[in-house]
Amino acid sequence: MTLLGDVFLLAGGIVAVIAAVGLVRFESPYARMHAAGKASPVAFLLAAVGASLRLGWEATAQLAVASAALVLTVPVGVYLLFRAVHRSGPGAWLQVDELAPAEARVKD
Repeated sequence: MTLLGDVFLLAGGIVAVIAAVGLVRFESPYARMHAAGKASPVAFLLAAVGASLRLGWEATAQLAVASAALVLTVPVGVYLLFRAVHRSGPGAWLQVDELAPAEARVKD
């Protein structure tokens, strides 16, 4: 079980590093948030599985609660960040604003 836990921990670390590279390399804020919002829960879940295999039942229960909270809150937070960036004004990354008609209907 220790070797399998180490493999999961290493996989979680690799996914986190890939997400960090995406945060640095991507140009638009949408792509950056996508990299952070998709990869960070996956990296945490992999690391949590690896840690739970090594630490036992009590730690597994605590990691399960933390994982559930993360999986439920990160998509909402990323969505709100997307919305804030979109409403902050047009940028070079936004060539065609396809959401403007829908937001105009909501404001009325």
